[in-house]
Amino acid sequence: MANKAYQRVYTQLEAITKATVSLNCKGISNDELAIVNGKLSQVVKTKGDTVTLQVFAGTEGIPTNAEVRFLGAPPTLNVSDQLSGRFFNAYGQAIDGGPEVEGEERQIGGPSVNPYKRRQPSELIPTGIAGIDLNNTLVSGQKIPFFADPDQPYNQVMADVALRADVDKIILGGMGLSNDDYLFFKHKFENAGALSKIVSFVNTTEEPPVERLLIPDMALTAAEYFAVDKNEKVLVLLTDMTLYADALSIVSNRMDQIPSKDSMPGSLYSDLAKIYEKAVQLPTGGSITIIAVTTLNEGDITHAIPDNTGYITEGQLFLRADSDSGKVIIDPFRSLSRLKQLVQGKKTREDHSQVMNASVRLYADAQNAKTKLENGFDLSDYDLRCLDYAKEYATRLLSIDVNITINEMLDTAWELFSKYFSKAETGIKQVFIDKYWKN
Repeated sequence: MANKAYQRVYTQLEAITKATVSLNCKGISNDELAIVNGKLSQVVKTKGDTVTLQVFAGTEGIPTNAEVRFLGAPPTLNVSDQLSGRFFNAYGQAIDGGPEVEGEERQIGGPSVNPYKRRQPSELIPTGIAGIDLNNTLVSGQKIPFFADPDQPYNQVMADVALRADVDKIILGGMGLSNDDYLFFKHKFENAGALSKIVSFVNTTEEPPVERLLIPDMALTAAEYFAVDKNEKVLVLLTDMTLYADALSIVSNRMDQIPSKDSMPGSLYSDLAKIYEKAVQLPTGGSITIIAVTTLNEGDITHAIPDNTGYITEGQLFLRADSDSGKVIIDPFRSLSRLKQLVQGKKTREDHSQVMNASVRLYADAQNAKTKLENGFDLSDYDLRCLDYAKEYATRLLSIDVNITINEMLDTAWELFSKYFSKAETGIKQVFIDKYWKN
């Protein structure tokens, strides 16, 4: 931060909204921090000599003659190995009772890695969840969201992925977490003995919503330190990006900007892309993989937030409750990993793609049989076998509470094939049937 002697102080506000204040001043840069009447604020707009500041805690109680003190720099984070195992708020301040972190002060929200320094992702990230590893395999350097209804246990899935993933560091960016969610993550990581590889930045529901806008940049600044400076494989978990976008909407609406689709700001696409494009595979071996949660409004996947997200990311993982098995599953029809072919059969067993395609096709046949049943049509023997297969497939492979290796997933699928179908009905190449069929 700038030396206090050089900080500029003003005492005349031109306008006050619910979230922002405006004043006339010179030499102020975008994203610069300021203190307005004792409240931390950030420059969100400059037009000529008029500067608009977003007041994180809201403008209630701020008079027109309030003191505005510019700090001369945007938000920063001290980066060092001391970040490991710690919990911080949206400003990078410790909230776990530990000491402040010493290290190099870095500006948050910088540009993403130069495309020239990127390498095509090719490293597998196993999670133990077959709905991901078998059907929608994750690759280091990938960016992918979970789409989930608000009542789905997405934070539990995120924590499980974090603890199972074969990575060096996990960075959690929690936005609008309930106190229970915050304590859930904290206790889950502590009880697993994995706290030393996890760094958490948390904004809870009790804190101002606008503070959420700082969380992804804080998390990604820490991620870049470990990936770029330390050549580590870093997994960034962001939850919930819908609450992040809602905070964007709050600010833009209170600045009287004309909203775009679904009351979202016109800048939503670029605001989201700025975050997701930090995912990278570096030639040196370091990587940043981003998994984010986007909660759906009444299952509406056409809402501006999931709609824009889908254009930016390399697929999505769709969580839903399965009525047949009573489990929460990764839906194989609505989930997609656009990079899975980079590792399937290359970093995994040779039969991976064939097994994945066959298992999903047979599951689709079961859904067709279900539709026939609901419409009163007679079911064939094949239909009945498909329905029995689907229930066991959902329970043993799609369910989020399954935790097995990829080879175990493949072996389980072969077991189900031989239990319910003939070799010809699977449509798998003969060379793989000869090698892997379970008699």
